[in-house]
Amino acid sequence: MEKHYAAIDEVMYHVGFAKSALHGAAIAVLPGDPGRVQFLAEHIGEKACFIACHREYTSWLTYVAETPVLVCSTGMGGPSTAICLEELARMGITHVIRVGTTGTIQQQINPGEIIINKASVRLDGTSRHYAPASFPAVASFAVTGALVEAAQAGGVPFHVGIAVSSDTFWPGQERYDSFTGYVPLQFQGTMEQWQKLGALNYEMETSALFVTCQALGLKAGAVCGVVAKRTDSEAIVPKELYEQALNYQIVVVQGAIKRLAAK
Repeated sequence: MEKHYAAIDEVMYHVGFAKSALHGAAIAVLPGDPGRVQFLAEHIGEKACFIACHREYTSWLTYVAETPVLVCSTGMGGPSTAICLEELARMGITHVIRVGTTGTIQQQINPGEIIINKASVRLDGTSRHYAPASFPAVASFAVTGALVEAAQAGGVPFHVGIAVSSDTFWPGQERYDSFTGYVPLQFQGTMEQWQKLGALNYEMETSALFVTCQALGLKAGAVCGVVAKRTDSEAIVPKELYEQALNYQIVVVQGAIKRLAAK
């Protein structure tokens, strides 16, 4: 399949910067929240510097053991994630790591721990624009392996398994604490179904990430911090557990980048 790379100074319409700003970076770290980009860039690497802020895409460049790494927010959900991936691919990014938050649906997983997703249930709509519904949403073996090795080396409590990726925060994740409490019949009882099948968590971007990257020829992985335990309640965990999960993610992502850069 022919690939259409951007010119060195061609500014991408959505992310708002050109390939020249990447200084050769081929690895990208992708949080959803623009507010976490600077923190991640400064703690994952060194010499972090601002690149651009346009729409939901805030971008910084950092260096991990002299390897340039892009940190760019994707916003929430599949559509904005796919747009980001399309433009990063045109600028030469080849490996991406999603760094997100998630709610676990398994009793043995605790808030503040991390989940490395190796695959995802495709409840989203975006991935269907890149591959038919029967096509699996799976992570890169190389990126996932690097994340697992980094977690083991860093003594980080982690779990590896399948995510359930929904386009919605409430009905698709079978939450009843919304404005009306309405959940369509098609989603009622589904959390128990995913639990019995061994899925670990709900989130909103991973299936779009994995399928889009497969279609574009990129290698993708995902590591999420557990900030809610759906088997106990719908509440988000206290700030200290949220920060614990983020700090674990930094250890894992930094270690994974070093391993990927060494190959």
